[in-house]
Amino acid sequence: MRETVRLAVVLTLIAAGAGLILSLVEAVTRAPIAEQRRLEMVRALQAVLPPFDNSPDAETRSLQMGTDKKGQPVYRTFFLGRKDGRLNGIAFKVTAPDGYSGNIDIMVGIEPAGRLSGIEILSHAETPGLGAKIVESWFKEQFKGKGLDNADWRVKKDGGDFDQITGATISPRAVVGAIRSGLEFYRDHRQQIVAAQKEAK
Repeated sequence: MRETVRLAVVLTLIAAGAGLILSLVEAVTRAPIAEQRRLEMVRALQAVLPPFDNSPDAETRSLQMGTDKKGQPVYRTFFLGRKDGRLNGIAFKVTAPDGYSGNIDIMVGIEPAGRLSGIEILSHAETPGLGAKIVESWFKEQFKGKGLDNADWRVKKDGGDFDQITGATISPRAVVGAIRSGLEFYRDHRQQIVAAQKEAK
């Protein structure tokens, strides 16, 4: 009996010590991790937006875009880029749920009129050497200058304007569809986003 109590006390002390150490590590690394994520966001914004001199990651507008399976609201955040005080770019993230290997997260940059200034693939799990080629420059560059009014938002295999990847049509098709959906959302809510920019002045 005394041996059992002794083991229980030892295990409790070990668990408490481990918990304390994990808590300290989390406290020490929380700020650096948050800063690293902020820098990753800034790099993505710099990649997709026209040159800006404000902090788009700090000047944002969130709009409800629907609800999840539990009925909870889902929001989309718009990052506003400005140059000399004028709105010159808006960025937002879209997710393609129909990639070959799961979700593809994409940062989309547009000019206020709705034409794309750039895209950046934030994360994906597509097949190396095939669908993973969506991260290559030639694939991303083809979206620049395109909008809902001057492009057929399908891959060429489906009769549209965008190059697919040989042997991997699913990934490009998912990217094109997600960007088109994001552009449609922006078009339908443009005034709310532009109004946010005016309020920020």
